[in-house]
Amino acid sequence: MAGILYIVATPIGNLEDITYRAVRILREEVDAIACEDTRHTRKLLDRFAISKPLISYHEHNEAGRAEELAARLKNGERIALVSDAGTPLVSDPGYRIVRRAIEQGVTVTPVPGPSSVTAALAGSGLPTDAFYFAGFIPAKRSQKLKLLSAFKDLEATVVLFEAPHRMLETLADIESVLGSRQMVLARELTKIHEEFLRGTPSELHQELARRPSVKGEFTILIAKPEPGVPVQDVPVGVAVRGRMAEGSSRMDAIKSVAHERGLAKREVYRMLEQEKDS
Repeated sequence: MAGILYIVATPIGNLEDITYRAVRILREEVDAIACEDTRHTRKLLDRFAISKPLISYHEHNEAGRAEELAARLKNGERIALVSDAGTPLVSDPGYRIVRRAIEQGVTVTPVPGPSSVTAALAGSGLPTDAFYFAGFIPAKRSQKLKLLSAFKDLEATVVLFEAPHRMLETLADIESVLGSRQMVLARELTKIHEEFLRGTPSELHQELARRPSVKGEFTILIAKPEPGVPVQDVPVGVAVRGRMAEGSSRMDAIKSVAHERGLAKREVYRMLEQEKDS
């Protein structure tokens, strides 16, 4: 008889957020636990006096490990899959093992719990009737701008993850592409220094720029367009000055804004002159 694959959510910061069910299953119901970082997971298990064999399962060995785990599940073992924090498979490895388990006729049982996506949405104050989770923002700027452009007319709150060292650049890009949307930055959720920062991309950029450094894990939430108000690009002058504030020369800033908007440089020059005259 085939075993069971449990998809177990673990705390995103505060260890008290683990559920009774998750503790019981990890302690009593499984033969082994597949995790991203065995050292990280061992700290969690020690906190709750759980002693089970750990199997490393991360993005670099996912393909091969999925086959191994699927074979063990087919032979009747019960295995829990956990990530370092939050719900497995949400911007974390796990898709391959779930697919292989299903193909082998193994029962897949989710054990729900903490998630930075739903926690950020709940505390954001933005509409939650519809939301779009886009995962981690691409590091390559051209891919980032393309992704942000896809949200211009999306009737949903957008949820994204971003690295702290790219936050200032990303806020400038959000303003350039989406304008003065309302946003929320959820930082260090469930941890000691948890905070929610609210405002427009420009206001949030100013707030973070005043700090000695930008640290912590960020979840970005972007409000959907206001009803009946078409999405407008930021004025060209604002976009150019934003690039210059980041350290670009005027010429490079104009080239960047022209590229973002699919315009010729001379057209950007013309629009700058028009804004100056008005």
